[in-house]
Amino acid sequence: MSPTPFVALLMFLMFVTAALFAMFGQGGGAVYTPLQVLFGIDFHVAAATSLFLIMIGALAALPVYHRARLIDWPLALTLEAAAMTGSFGGGLVSGRFPPQTLSLIFALLIGVVAVVTLADFRLETCARVPAFATRFCWQRRHGDQRYRVNLLLGLPLGAVAGFASGLLGIGGGLFLVPLMVLVLNVPIQIAIGSSALMVGLTAAAGFTGHLLAGHWDWRASLLFTVAVFTGARLGAHLTTRLDKHRVQTIFGWFLLALAVLMSIRVAVAA
Repeated sequence: MSPTPFVALLMFLMFVTAALFAMFGQGGGAVYTPLQVLFGIDFHVAAATSLFLIMIGALAALPVYHRARLIDWPLALTLEAAAMTGSFGGGLVSGRFPPQTLSLIFALLIGVVAVVTLADFRLETCARVPAFATRFCWQRRHGDQRYRVNLLLGLPLGAVAGFASGLLGIGGGLFLVPLMVLVLNVPIQIAIGSSALMVGLTAAAGFTGHLLAGHWDWRASLLFTVAVFTGARLGAHLTTRLDKHRVQTIFGWFLLALAVLMSIRVAVAA
């Protein structure tokens, strides 16, 4: 079997994935990892490569979101401190889980995130809190937007999101954007822009764990770099021209379809 057509197809799919996910402030690991697995790459190697590509995509998209003033830097860096800690741990222990188990966990988590995204419910976590907890509600003002962030929930949930991203090689954006929008009441545009910063940093921590565990194939990573960088830059430019709520709905259905496909693959492999 000649690998050339398959490599070209995989590079094209990486480009499309990078463009699509950059529009949502996502890293793209939800597709990078299963794509590589479907093309016969070991799950642990695919997860490490995925995290590397997420870093590349973040470097491409970040300047675009910064110029559009869509990044809440203090909030993003605060949540990221918790997420990076969890991501490093997830990447470091990922080798202890068999690929089939990780694939099943991946499908289940993506399915949950898809349902939550489509439901678009929001928790007013700072509306009714005990007196002692009000000190953890951070008043934020970004441009003409005002919102309150409950750090008592945000920090531990950020750590959980980071652990899942490092374990599964998905960069964290799939969990961080819903966390910011649905639980922490951050406006979706700012959540998307801030997530672009956070997923890159989270991916770097998770990638370090995989690197120490010996999972990285640098040749595959460099091969896909150009496709991912170009796609992410295009997607970041497109995001300011689209209706965010319609995109969120499409994205939710896309994730649900991905979860179903991954579940089918796990069932067939079993």
